[in-house]
Amino acid sequence: MKLTCILTDDEPLARKGLRSYIEKIDFLHLVAECADAVSLNNQLSKTPVDLIFLDIEMPYISGIELLQSLSNPPKIIFTTAYEKYALKGFELDALDYLLKPISFDRFLKSCNKARDYFELQQKAPGNEDFYIKSEGRFLKLAWSEIFLMEAMENYIGIHTQSQKHIVHMTMKQLLEKVPGQFIQVHKSSIINMDKISGIAGNSIQLGHLEITMSRTLKEEVLEKIVYNRLLKK
Repeated sequence: MKLTCILTDDEPLARKGLRSYIEKIDFLHLVAECADAVSLNNQLSKTPVDLIFLDIEMPYISGIELLQSLSNPPKIIFTTAYEKYALKGFELDALDYLLKPISFDRFLKSCNKARDYFELQQKAPGNEDFYIKSEGRFLKLAWSEIFLMEAMENYIGIHTQSQKHIVHMTMKQLLEKVPGQFIQVHKSSIINMDKISGIAGNSIQLGHLEITMSRTLKEEVLEKIVYNRLLKK
């Protein structure tokens, strides 16, 4: 598979070095270079890409500030001379954090990691599996394992029968992924209708979990639950 990418760095020599690395890797396709985050923001409005190699300290606005302003950013590999931003970078779900000077073998390892991530995202025929990054590693979950997914500020808590995984994702991104047996019952809750064990008033029982339905969504939710039960018969 080919990954489209943009290189963003305010230092011409740094861009030249990383460009030469990118050209050596056959699964990367460089579509643009930007000298600052403002130019990158303009470029992204015209050219969606899979991956950005992103410096942090740049004129006008930092790479981190730009990333925080994007509602659905591409995946990021930070390329910076400053170690102090590493924790913030991983909080923003960066695939990797490369410290300058960057050797080719370290760069290649990071790119292979990105390729593995995108390949995992594609290996889910029929939406049977869900791939997440939790605690620094990629995990595969079957959709059928999941009871509840709930918003937790900038994260999503994914509940299975025995575990809870925390992933960096928005509700909007999650709703674009979930298959048909999932329904949003509250602004912060998505449930698996196949796991419902009982309903009483505004509460839905999912095994040992109890979820409150939004009053504004209740009628629609109940209709979908009934329809889902009819389909299963």
